Amino acid sequence: MRSRSASAADLAEQGTDHSVPAGLAASLAQDGPIPLAATLACAPGELLALVGPSGSGKSTILRAIAGLYRPKDGRVTVDGEVWFDGAAGVWLAPHRRRVGLVFQSYALFPHLTALNNVKAALGHLPRGDRRVRAGQLLELVHLAGLEGRRPAELSGGQQQRVAVARALGREPKVLLLDEPFSAVDKATRQKLYRELAELRRPLRMPVVLVTHDLDEALMLADRLSLLHHGRTLQDGAPLQVLQRPATVEAARLVGQRNLFDATVLEHQAPPGFTILRWGGRVLEAERNPAHPVGAAVSWMIPSSHVVLHRRDRPSRGEHENPVPGVLTECLALGETTSCVLAVDGRAELPLAFSLPSHVAHRNRLAVGTPATVSLLASGIHLMPRAKRDVSGA
Repeated sequence: MRSRSASAADLAEQGTDHSVPAGLAASLAQDGPIPLAATLACAPGELLALVGPSGSGKSTILRAIAGLYRPKDGRVTVDGEVWFDGAAGVWLAPHRRRVGLVFQSYALFPHLTALNNVKAALGHLPRGDRRVRAGQLLELVHLAGLEGRRPAELSGGQQQRVAVARALGREPKVLLLDEPFSAVDKATRQKLYRELAELRRPLRMPVVLVTHDLDEALMLADRLSLLHHGRTLQDGAPLQVLQRPATVEAARLVGQRNLFDATVLEHQAPPGFTILRWGGRVLEAERNPAHPVGAAVSWMIPSSHVVLHRRDRPSRGEHENPVPGVLTECLALGETTSCVLAVDGRAELPLAFSLPSHVAHRNRLAVGTPATVSLLASGIHLMPRAKRDVSGA
């Protein structure tokens, strides 16, 4: 069927699709010019972070939801209303989608005051009601008293609040935020994080945040969708994606450094371990029978689950997968020291971990000194063997 724009009659005939849940659901697909193979869902009151490196398709997906970009195939629904269906030829024009969109640059009208910038989004209201409603929205984002200032007279954080107020003025069914914190300093960003967390509680609408900052996503999001080259690699709770990535590719994208290869030797139940052979060593990991005995796997462990054997007193878990080596990196970064241990002195088995700088100083850690760490079994996560080589044997 030839694609066409959806008219009011089309939508009335189409009605509400009760086969999809409330909130936002999208699946987008095309081979080019921008490759897309992405799926996402965001429930009312939930904040979903789209995370990935530059060029991963985050902003393109946001624009497709808003109707500013038309992919070749896929489907977008909000509360059961179909905004896009490539197979059926349905395409709802951007102005007919109840979307609040905050751009990275805020896109405020420079010649208008904060109040009039918000009023510009209130064309659906009677003219006499717009000023009062704009004032209410500015008060909601903590800008009461600044209604008469133009964008050049506002700080970056204040401009961002005006942009949010304007986006909410459309009474949206979904709020889309495209890297909204990137243009402000760190102190302002921390304040805006808190304000967004407070603001979204009463909104009860899906909120989709595009960010390349994993820490930002961990702080703000209920769920995280990890993207690469327009493709959804993994979707889930932020800590789950960070500490239990589905693939080595996903692990690398979330910044995990401790990636190795091993072979599954056996599954023990009880005590509930999967036994691995790695680099000539035998390790205990949490039991994971999804990987059969004899399987070649990749595995990772977060830095937080690598525990130093201290010289001044025994460490917790010293009996758990003790691994000796030589420090090849010991870099003080303020209150935290970043270390790399060459396991058994082998440079091809670099194990990264961090610890408080005062602990590193007390244990006299330095490049070239021997050290022993424990790898906590609860942190060892198994994945399918990577196509590209990672460290191990």
